[in-house]
Amino acid sequence: MLRTPSDEKLLALKGQRVPLVDLLALFNTRFRNDQAILHIERILKDVSLSTVPYFATCGSRSEVLIVARESAADEPAGEDDEDEAGLLPGAMPQHPLRIGDLPCAHAGVASVTAAEALTQATYIMHTHNYSQVPVLEGQYKVIGVVTWRSVTKVYAMGEEAHLANAIVEDPPVVHAYDDFFSVLPAICQHGYVLVRASSGQISGIVTAADITQRFDVTAWPFFVVGEIEFRLRKCLGAKLREEAIRGVQRNDQKTGKIADLMFGQYVMLLDGDQRNKQGQRKEALCAAADQNWQTLGWNGVDRVQFVRQLDRVRDIRNHIAHFDPEPLTPQRSEELRQFVGLLRQLT
Repeated sequence: MLRTPSDEKLLALKGQRVPLVDLLALFNTRFRNDQAILHIERILKDVSLSTVPYFATCGSRSEVLIVARESAADEPAGEDDEDEAGLLPGAMPQHPLRIGDLPCAHAGVASVTAAEALTQATYIMHTHNYSQVPVLEGQYKVIGVVTWRSVTKVYAMGEEAHLANAIVEDPPVVHAYDDFFSVLPAICQHGYVLVRASSGQISGIVTAADITQRFDVTAWPFFVVGEIEFRLRKCLGAKLREEAIRGVQRNDQKTGKIADLMFGQYVMLLDGDQRNKQGQRKEALCAAADQNWQTLGWNGVDRVQFVRQLDRVRDIRNHIAHFDPEPLTPQRSEELRQFVGLLRQLT
């Protein structure tokens, strides 16, 4: 449950640099989902504080400076604002994915000891729908695993139904800090790996089913956002002239090439109500955006809704590009599906 720190505790941070994870911990959260962002933003606003960079979109390993809210508003904005997260076009995660980043890698593991009956192991597999159960001595030493295949072999060979006869020795054990992709071959071969935490304890088990689930909640958004960006470049680049593209690029990066745009600049190309941090309307950009929208000729598309969805996709892209451990909410996933579906019709 989200927490509300005291005003005194928050005001004491004014002028200090705080790791993002520590700021989130003050509010009893590790993740920046919609609920947490709204809660933190409201509490900071109540005490006239803000952060630089903005806590909701900066990198997950960033430090933020706690400042007076008016100071944050007065931060000079360049003529061309880039994505809040400072991501380059086509940016990928800013730190490698570790096997320990999967929740199941540190969710604990149901196990048996070598002295227990074989039926105890099969009971655990039956009730939890597991395909294997580790045999441990304490929390650190791995004796082996019992699998449905090894149990079947015991009965097929006519051996006594003892746990020792069903133990598969030398099961795959990886460390939580191991690279996710380097571990995939072992999971493909064995169907699972045991995970050893930095403390040396066996902290969890990762199965092929877990990888499939992780792909759905983590890798899928990358592919969809990549397709969205590809289709945006295709339709915008085909109809907008280089002068229009230069109009949203920074002064030192006016290439006029659609491939050089950051995602936030797609929004700037089409948003008819752009404002600076002081709330003042950017008349030149708005007028150019009006002309750009007319050039596209999407008469059957509601412009306000399109730009709003596009900006939401920008925010989602920043979220996944920082590889935040919390997966997208069903609502955000549905937003991606809807928007990519619209772009498929337009392109």
